[in-house]
Amino acid sequence: MLTLDVATRLELIEALWGSIADDPASAVQLPLTAAERELLDQRLREHREDPTAARPWAEARAAILARR
Repeated sequence: MLTLDVATRLELIEALWGSIADDPASAVQLPLTAAERELLDQRLREHREDPTAARPWAEARAAILARR
């Protein structure tokens, strides 16, 4: 695995995470602290209040990768 370039490894991580996030049964297996749960709830509230403030994942990812 470490012979793969960083971009490929990130794509694999994204694919693995997507397979977990898309499976409702997996969500209950993710351990969250009370602070993490509160942060997620806060971000969800903020998104519901102003959904236009969010950026699509593809755009955010491109910006992150462009910084490297």
